[in-house]
Amino acid sequence: MTGYDRPALVAAARQSIRKGSKSFAAASRLFDRTTRERVWLLYAWCRACDDIADEQEHGRAAVHGPIGTRLAPENRLATIRTLTELAVAGERTGTPAFDALGLLMREVALTRAMVEDVLAGFALDTGDWRPRSEADMLRYCYHVAGAVGVMMAAVMGVPASDEDTLDRACDLGIAFQLGNIVRDVWEDDAQGRCYLPVEWLVEADIPPGEVTKPHYRQALVPLVARACALAREYEASARAGAAQLAFRQRWAVLSAANIYGAIARKVEGLGSHAWDHRVSTGMAEKAALVMAALGEARRDPSPAPHPALSRHDLRPGTI
Repeated sequence: MTGYDRPALVAAARQSIRKGSKSFAAASRLFDRTTRERVWLLYAWCRACDDIADEQEHGRAAVHGPIGTRLAPENRLATIRTLTELAVAGERTGTPAFDALGLLMREVALTRAMVEDVLAGFALDTGDWRPRSEADMLRYCYHVAGAVGVMMAAVMGVPASDEDTLDRACDLGIAFQLGNIVRDVWEDDAQGRCYLPVEWLVEADIPPGEVTKPHYRQALVPLVARACALAREYEASARAGAAQLAFRQRWAVLSAANIYGAIARKVEGLGSHAWDHRVSTGMAEKAALVMAALGEARRDPSPAPHPALSRHDLRPGTI
């Protein structure tokens, strides 16, 4: 009906998530087949956009040609936008990851506004944007991860009218991104980026551009703890929202929350040694966290309020 080669796109998307994220790949196995395949399709588009934006391959440094062949950031954004627009319009792009989005938009209730909110995150990076305040940092987290959480909820069948569940799906994405920010301080700095708010750095007497200097490591630890406290707040909200999902979906979401939450907790626990090596979770640890999520999925969640800033507060023009 759609003209897409669905089996081929699903197979390519499955390879993408296997290469790009062991954590998401592990959690995705818990979904029913249809949801699992749709999650892969959405991941493939997000991964491809991210790779184009950073000139990487599945989140890792790509092998480039001669010096001078790299595209300017604004051209990379234009590529992402053009391919995405074609996909949204139902046109073939010749790129499986973008055709995956085109197929997905014809299977579930994704909207152009949802897609635009994700693309806005790539525009922030292209414009060499830096968060000045905590609200700025959370706005960035919304665009690059919270908005994806909203799309993921739609893929799971959450209707647009269920604002509370969509808000809490957004909160989980924000929690994930806060964990990424504290884990990747050194990697981001190597690319000339810092996603900790300038106001936080000023309060800690850390000059801009010197966040990874050895003599500022100890001053960085309280900032990481502050970001991790925010992550816990958003994660708690998301866990409460997961109760509205079907059982297998709830188990998968709680597994992802456990795995990503464990990364943030490790970073926080390591203090000034958090960046001696890249923090991750091993296969045995992931399996234990998935089994813990099974028990959590069978129990009623603890009630949790919405964070002070969530989806409707963080969209463009609201802060």
